[in-house]
Amino acid sequence: MARPQQAANVSSLPPFPEGWFFIATRDAVQKAGLIQRTWMGEEIVIWSDPAGQICIAKSVCPHLGSDLGPEAGARVVGGRLVCPFHGFEFEITGQCVATPSGAPARSAKLDLFEAREIEGLIFGWWGLGGRASQWQLPDVPQSVDDWTDLQIRTIRFDGHPQETSENSVDIAHLSYIHGYHNVTHETPVLIDGPRLESRFGFSTTRKIAKLAKLTMDVSAIAHVVGLGYSFVEFQEHSIGIDARLWVLATPVDGTLIDLSIVSRMRTLHKPERPIAGLRFLPTRMRAPIVNKFIADLQIRDVQQDVVIWSRKHYVPRPRLVRTDGEIGKYREYCAQFYPGERQCEPSRL
Repeated sequence: MARPQQAANVSSLPPFPEGWFFIATRDAVQKAGLIQRTWMGEEIVIWSDPAGQICIAKSVCPHLGSDLGPEAGARVVGGRLVCPFHGFEFEITGQCVATPSGAPARSAKLDLFEAREIEGLIFGWWGLGGRASQWQLPDVPQSVDDWTDLQIRTIRFDGHPQETSENSVDIAHLSYIHGYHNVTHETPVLIDGPRLESRFGFSTTRKIAKLAKLTMDVSAIAHVVGLGYSFVEFQEHSIGIDARLWVLATPVDGTLIDLSIVSRMRTLHKPERPIAGLRFLPTRMRAPIVNKFIADLQIRDVQQDVVIWSRKHYVPRPRLVRTDGEIGKYREYCAQFYPGERQCEPSRL
């Protein structure tokens, strides 16, 4: 099958908006020791020292340009990144602190990216021209023993994070594409600098465990912060489910993006009504099973969206109608993440 044309999406929007973008989980970094990624058009490496401090750096040794990824032979020893070419050792500050052949040059330092961690998810700041972070990702309420582990699914496709994040205000597509019912936008979209808040509700009926249908009545608050980070708080009222969902869009190379869906759910101590097949399970097992079910539903929805996202063209002056709601407001919000660029204002019929 021919690959869908994506040139319009890439050329009409700058491929790398300024902001915080997901790279990896802390668990993945600790397990691998050293991870290399193509991220925001850069080859980067990420590792941590024994104290757990994270370093994100360009994968280029400042000595003679060796690649610093594990496939090239780089490794982490005692919290230091060791270059595979001449054995130069770099601390998480990026500074070269030792070489096998003598004292290192003081100017030998890695190019670093600012790092931020939320609930074990590690983000890097990408700034236009390398400028420092202009705003921070907000903290989320701590998830302790009463919440499940994270479920993480990642899909790679041709796309742009502005297009994927637009779903947070495009509630019309929820019924048309995903078959949701009673879709409502509960309050107008709120914008405060890089933060956007969208509140909406819906109901949906899905099969669970291929045995029974489960009807859910959901209200949600989407906290969008930049174009790479959406944190959604879900409440399902008929059963009493509290869930958290992160939607993390990360540009890879200017054409591809990685969309990671991360979910977590509060323990179901006393469901408001029985859930097929789960009432006989111990309490500690209910939430992980339902969380996996929710994650599977979200991925199914995303796969439906990808069919559209990967083939669509960015229209800088969309002919909006009243039922499009807040899309025009969202487009205006997005302009701040392209410093020095100008986007055409959306039009309305």
